[in-house]
Amino acid sequence: MEQRISLITLGVTDLARARAFYERLGWHGQEVEETVFFQAGGLALVLWGRAKLAADAGVPERGPGALTLAHNVRSRAEVDEIMATAAQAGAGITRPAADTFYGGYAGCFADPDGHLWEIAWNPGFPLAADGTLTVPDLTAAPDPSSPPA
Repeated sequence: MEQRISLITLGVTDLARARAFYERLGWHGQEVEETVFFQAGGLALVLWGRAKLAADAGVPERGPGALTLAHNVRSRAEVDEIMATAAQAGAGITRPAADTFYGGYAGCFADPDGHLWEIAWNPGFPLAADGTLTVPDLTAAPDPSSPPA
């Protein structure tokens, strides 16, 4: 596993309130499917409903400070490799790797202190050669010549 964090997802109780707060700080977000994405240097800060975040990670809903660290990779096989390595290292697998609602493939694990990690291959979020993630323009219309995800 490369030493990289691609996304930090904050579990929020009120998405509109949280988005407004970050926008008042001068951040510019894009919302899609009740999820807000902010480009933050070479990674992304994501706001998502706390209950949805917990359900997606396969854990009970957490209180204040709920978050998930995401490590995006370049292939489904890499997701499987990292999940196996994490399990061998003592991680608790909270959600085995599987196809996702967004057309990708991901799994989640908890480190020994309970910090959640998502390992994800997301064809819609390209990675640069150095692993830097760039949030695409989520408001753009899909390319009709592209095959469905």
